[in-house]
Amino acid sequence: MIDETVEEISEMQTHSSSIVAIKAARALSALGNREFPTVEEYLRALDRNSGALRRANPSHASLHTTQRRIVQRVRDSDPDSVSAAKELTEVAITDVVERVQTGKARAAKRCGAFLDDSATILTHDYSSTVLEAIEHRVRTVEDPDLEVYATEARPRYLGRKLVRRLATVEGVEAHLIIDGAAGHFLSDCDRVVVGIDCIVDQTLYNRIGTYPIAATAAHRDVPVTAVGSGSKLIDSGFKFENEIRSPTEVMREPAEGFTVENPAYDATPTRLLDTVVTDKSIIEF
Repeated sequence: MIDETVEEISEMQTHSSSIVAIKAARALSALGNREFPTVEEYLRALDRNSGALRRANPSHASLHTTQRRIVQRVRDSDPDSVSAAKELTEVAITDVVERVQTGKARAAKRCGAFLDDSATILTHDYSSTVLEAIEHRVRTVEDPDLEVYATEARPRYLGRKLVRRLATVEGVEAHLIIDGAAGHFLSDCDRVVVGIDCIVDQTLYNRIGTYPIAATAAHRDVPVTAVGSGSKLIDSGFKFENEIRSPTEVMREPAEGFTVENPAYDATPTRLLDTVVTDKSIIEF
């Protein structure tokens, strides 16, 4: 099962990092069905399989942090039997999954406070946390009237997925725009709100196209808020590796005499952000 999950994670190109982290954490439960002669053998298997899951998608920081948290918790508990190690693993998995799920919800709720002051926002790509923040905002204010401009987010068009969801939310007037039109509409916006793949070394890594939007927003004096679980803010021990996707996502015809470049993420300096909102804190820049 773990090998299958490793392969599945390496191909999960349209899922949020939180979903990936949860799937990877639960995959470690498969070790409970295997036999191990000693605790050390079990711990080595836990290390090895957790490492394989982390390497399956090195761009997702939450996958990295949650896997390390599970392994470290089991090792630090110093189990005296294989059965105890397995039980500790299950407890750690349950705790990690709950943290990821509640972290998103708390971050979205915190972000709602910023949206209360924003009649019109612009967002990029598809972030389940941004979507939840918008839904929280319209549920908690009287006579909600929120206007949202959502980029289509080429080349996989996940922004279209977001705007379809927004169209079903009462109190939201949703607009789909092409990526290149973000600068045109920013002057009509009170705030930009984007998700977080991870923040490492004062750099926000998020879906490609985030950087030019943040830079243009800074030029237009439109505040930019990034929202996500605190597990996506990394102090050390993680090096972001960009994902380079297939050229066929950009164009189906053969590239004759030129190269098609298709990175999944770009790097936005946090100095271009106004705030970062997580389940644990609000960081202002």
